[in-house]
Amino acid sequence: MSDTLVPVFAALADDTRWAVLQELGRREQSASALATRFPVTRQAIAKHLAVLADAGLVEPVRVGREVRYRALGARLSQTAQALEAIGVEWDRRLAAIKRIAEEPQRPTA
Repeated sequence: MSDTLVPVFAALADDTRWAVLQELGRREQSASALATRFPVTRQAIAKHLAVLADAGLVEPVRVGREVRYRALGARLSQTAQALEAIGVEWDRRLAAIKRIAEEPQRPTA
């Protein structure tokens, strides 16, 4: 796995951050707006947003005096492609194991 994806998976490992990212996938929102949807403080949401931003999953967008956050589809697509590549490699390995297991047994001396 690419080292650049480690922060992504670390960020997504937290249930609250995962839920925040899902909310931001629906629409841009401020930390204050997000805090009304979760049982945590605005400060906790701000920390979660910082982790998501550091992982490249969200970005802040200034709208007047308000800072809203939006999900970054490109980073999510990159992560999905990396997972797909891992899945393809596993499928290849499992097919090779299946071929070996299903080969007729050769008599030994």
